[in-house]
Amino acid sequence: MIYQRKINYYETDGMKVVHHSNYIRFLEEARIKLLDDIGIPYKKIEESGIMIPVLGINCTYKHPARFDDIIEVDVKIKDYTGVRLNVEYTITNKTTGLPVLVGETKHCFTDLDMKPISLKKVNPQIHEKFQGECN
Repeated sequence: MIYQRKINYYETDGMKVVHHSNYIRFLEEARIKLLDDIGIPYKKIEESGIMIPVLGINCTYKHPARFDDIIEVDVKIKDYTGVRLNVEYTITNKTTGLPVLVGETKHCFTDLDMKPISLKKVNPQIHEKFQGECN
């Protein structure tokens, strides 16, 4: 799935490039859009008593993006076990054609008290949708 967005001026720093911390936000925006596109909006997940906290993030920055550039985030599920979820990202600057970032986020599933759960047991419908994205 490709998520596209325009870089805002306030997302840039004194060097006139996107501040590195903003890329984490872009990854989250893309991940939320991916969940919408596969039919399990994050709001619906939370309403069913499930949380998907971030356990780790790994990013490698390639080329900077700047104000007014358009970026495309290619986001896909890399691994899913029912208890853990890994999502991979490639950001490309549509304006320049240059690669901007490659990264991965690692997640688990928990109840509202942050106790780890298995989606297969707790919500088989959501489990099957995630499973379907891995085939």
